[in-house]
Amino acid sequence: MEIWFSLIFVAGFVVIHLASKQMKFLKVDPRSKFLSIAGGISVAYVFMHLLPELGEYQQEFEGAVEGLEFLESHIYIIALLGLVIFYGLEQLAKKSKKIGAENGTYKASSGVFWLHISSFALYNAIIGYLLLRGEYQSEWGMLLYFFAMGIHFITNDKALRSAHKDDYDQYGRWLLTIAITIGWLVGVFAELNIIVLSVLTAFLAGGVILNVMKEELPEERESSFPAFFAGMLGYTVLLLLL
Repeated sequence: MEIWFSLIFVAGFVVIHLASKQMKFLKVDPRSKFLSIAGGISVAYVFMHLLPELGEYQQEFEGAVEGLEFLESHIYIIALLGLVIFYGLEQLAKKSKKIGAENGTYKASSGVFWLHISSFALYNAIIGYLLLRGEYQSEWGMLLYFFAMGIHFITNDKALRSAHKDDYDQYGRWLLTIAITIGWLVGVFAELNIIVLSVLTAFLAGGVILNVMKEELPEERESSFPAFFAGMLGYTVLLLLL
């Protein structure tokens, strides 16, 4: 039953990626408050669900990596690494887009596009795997995971489309839908080692935090703090009620 339940959510993720271009409410000016609400929900999920999970995984991780005993918080270092990697890729895409604007293309170069989109493909594959193999108390927990990651995908799609223009619609969104499906299929047919799972979860947590903050913090984004706070508070209450 759990597999079929998760299959519905995988299909929902695919629809979100393929239909995000037609979501006209994202194109309003000034910036849609929905994006700030989505950011608040994603951050709440990280701090209320993913990070507590990392605390549990840390106990499994300690002593499992020989030669790194001097590192007391292995799993959190991986989360930090995930944040740094996505930050570096974001900066690379911005610089490439700036050069593209000077050349009249107004998008990042082809090489940067494939590097950037490949990182998000891994990101999506992890989300797809955790859809089935994540630790949920019930189907409601899986539903809230789908809700948080689904609206997070909408924000990511908008940012990637802005950076890569037609390349994203022609290639990127299809690669991301394939990646999340592959991640889910891996979850159907195999269960990863707890150490591998902890690393993937930590990497995802760092990535989500960075991808939310890069959309909310810059002044030019015209973000809405009340909307961000409302999304964060509302989703936190839902998680606490489970």
